[in-house]
Amino acid sequence: MGNGLSEIVYKDALEYEFTQRNIPFEREKEFSVAYKDIVLKHKFYADFVVFNKIILEVKTVEVLTDMHLGQCINYLKVSKNKLAILANFKGEGLEYKRIVL
Repeated sequence: MGNGLSEIVYKDALEYEFTQRNIPFEREKEFSVAYKDIVLKHKFYADFVVFNKIILEVKTVEVLTDMHLGQCINYLKVSKNKLAILANFKGEGLEYKRIVL
């Protein structure tokens, strides 16, 4: 597909590829945040959770920033998962980062 398309296009393509390869995934997985004895109103939505343990966050930005890394760390903390992959499709080639907690 190349670069330069919108984020939603890459998400749709990934969903297709996961389905074709029988890779278990959930798209736009919702995570609640517990605080003391309540669940907070704000929820997090990870782009994908693959194999029920890997957060995959898709971006189409000029440069990945600490804010994007922080977003993945938030998802890892609320999901209790240990691995996230931050994938950026904007540049000349796929740029990705592994985030491990």
